[in-house]
Amino acid sequence: MEQVLKKYFGFDNFLPLQEDIISHILERRDTLVLLPTGGGKSLCYQLPALIFSGITIVVSPLISLMKDQVAGLVESAIPAAYLNSSLGVREEREVWARLASREVKILYVAPERIMKPDFLDSLSSFSIGLIAVDEAHCISEWGHDFRPEYRKLAALRELFPDVPIVALTATATQKVREDIVRQLNFKNHCVFLGSFDRKNLIYQV
Repeated sequence: MEQVLKKYFGFDNFLPLQEDIISHILERRDTLVLLPTGGGKSLCYQLPALIFSGITIVVSPLISLMKDQVAGLVESAIPAAYLNSSLGVREEREVWARLASREVKILYVAPERIMKPDFLDSLSSFSIGLIAVDEAHCISEWGHDFRPEYRKLAALRELFPDVPIVALTATATQKVREDIVRQLNFKNHCVFLGSFDRKNLIYQV
């Protein structure tokens, strides 16, 4: 893990909880990650993606976030791509061609796109190593940013029963966490809760 961390991400050490989370994911166990903004959530699935064989699918709700993430990965020589409504027909075909030739390790997809039957059919023909659900609080009707399309993601468990799933968010109450675990049909899972104490912030009531 340390070699991959240094080679691709340029870090000598992990942030708090990252190493434990990644170790758990590498054991192919479902994982719920609750870390504050800036706590290094993305690395928790990006690093395992480079170790696992097959493609890591990342479900992300924001096109701008996908573009930023993929641009950063490509800059670090990590083969990544995204499929969303911002792509034209030709660009989308190019991504599928790269997937077919195993030139992509991390693929970002919007929840509305991934749950289309034809998309799932195409996806099932590839070797999937890991599924990451970013902004996972969107799954829960008790979350502040509920998106109904996220509720359908349980179908991924049925289609890829042996593929580990990691759900990540920066904000989730106990009720929302329980809902995420239930909706994604987690099994033999672990929940990692990071500290939200920010030394650069002072609270006064």
